[in-house]
Amino acid sequence: MVTYAVEQLDEVALIGGPLGQGFDLMSPFVWREGGGYRIMVRGVPWPLGPKDPTGIIAGGRSADGLTFEMQDKLAIVPGPDPDDAGGCEDPTVVVLPDDRVLVYYTGVDAARTQGSMIMAEGPNLESLVKSKLVLKAPPDEGNIKEATLAQTSTGEWRLFYEYAAHEASRIGMAGGPTAEGPWTVLPDPFGIREDSWDNWHLSTGPMTMIDGQDPVMFYNGATHDARWRIGWVSFDRDFTRVTGRGLEPMLVPPPPTHRDSTDIAFAASTVMEEQRIALYFSLEDRILRRALIRRYA
Repeated sequence: MVTYAVEQLDEVALIGGPLGQGFDLMSPFVWREGGGYRIMVRGVPWPLGPKDPTGIIAGGRSADGLTFEMQDKLAIVPGPDPDDAGGCEDPTVVVLPDDRVLVYYTGVDAARTQGSMIMAEGPNLESLVKSKLVLKAPPDEGNIKEATLAQTSTGEWRLFYEYAAHEASRIGMAGGPTAEGPWTVLPDPFGIREDSWDNWHLSTGPMTMIDGQDPVMFYNGATHDARWRIGWVSFDRDFTRVTGRGLEPMLVPPPPTHRDSTDIAFAASTVMEEQRIALYFSLEDRILRRALIRRYA
């Protein structure tokens, strides 16, 4: 029986850049580049004013994966198109074999009523150009957000995303020939469990793929009162069926630091640290953490 256990928790710090004391931090997408680490992270003005964006996205570098020197210039900002005029959220990065960078992110419309999946691309984080609207729900039918990408054994790609249904969040999946699409919607990869900690909301988390092991997603789940926790679910190599799923949440947040803080832990990205999986996540929609996770079989 496979299981995953958290062995260590660490603080993640951002140094310099535009996301200072006046911002909450979330959606830390971390990946390796050369001998170091890169990050893209969402900042939200605190307190959020009626005309403030719901998110801006900044980038940075780190030597140790915990302290990131942030770039002075923001990587992705709202507008001018209406689909992301209200905010830019949830960055997910794919580095192609030619070193070109794709960034899938959630664009919030000018009225701050709907989120859609948008892609930016460029030769590096400093030269990103918004290129296409990837997925958008019909008007008044909720959000499509929180991209996760993975490749099948045949070289095709899968795009996992959060969408709204029945006054709750669910996880959807689309297939495409390349990391840029075009995307065709496929059946949902898995659903809620009526008698468990993930009986109401589901949201995508990062996918970890290790040779000889089933791909595992550290996904986000919640009850009706939106107390989000992090669990795991594994798939066959082509994402046609679930091969395992944890009965209990793998990571439960500590008590909120303030009475008005949200009770939430939300997974965003993973990298490998020797034999352990480094999971980057946010707490309370305001602070960043890293968990080192070991797989037991």
